[in-house]
Amino acid sequence: MTDAVLDAERACHDLLVRLAGRVPDRLLWRLRDWLAAGGHSALARSLPKTLLRHRIGLTEAERSLLEACLPEWGVPQRQLDAVLPAAEQVDTPARFRAELAPEDLCTDVPGVSGWRDGVDLMLAAVVRGHPGAKELRRSWRVDRGRPQRVVLAHVTENMPALTGTLQRLLRAHGDLTPCVEIVSPPLALPPYHRMALRDSVSLWRAADREPPTRARRDSGSLVDA
Repeated sequence: MTDAVLDAERACHDLLVRLAGRVPDRLLWRLRDWLAAGGHSALARSLPKTLLRHRIGLTEAERSLLEACLPEWGVPQRQLDAVLPAAEQVDTPARFRAELAPEDLCTDVPGVSGWRDGVDLMLAAVVRGHPGAKELRRSWRVDRGRPQRVVLAHVTENMPALTGTLQRLLRAHGDLTPCVEIVSPPLALPPYHRMALRDSVSLWRAADREPPTRARRDSGSLVDA
């Protein structure tokens, strides 16, 4: 894979991370899956249309990411110019919890069984073996009907591939709209991710980091957000 392709994929990955909470989950996971699978043509067709259909504007930094990837995959400039501009990101309306309340522990939420369930353990096992993995955390988004697991990871290598792997693991365990947020410096965390991090628990950290504790809410570092 050439450096140009890798740079375009990294830019697209960082943009898709920043679109969490703005693009519907049912669409965003699919865009990320195409990126993980090298489906550049599908991304080139779908991403601009998604932004336009849902009237999602991009900041200057996000537009730079867009223009660093889609022209490489054949998207004409007129389609990029049609994407709406936006001011700097404002606080997200999403709400998160590090742990679910008893009334949230319902049978129709896949894998929910307590502080750390079997899905959490499988996610940690996958991330632990991935090159450049530093940290894995998990939160629950609780503002849109049934609770939605949100996975947050700090990884420095091959983020799109790991995103795709974790998404497929979650879907295999009943989560049809997996939310996997893999970040790495120098990407600054958007408000959505900062709030999820604040209300999250640590599932795993690399040996060169402080070991996690079993505290009710451990709002650790995750790229020093």
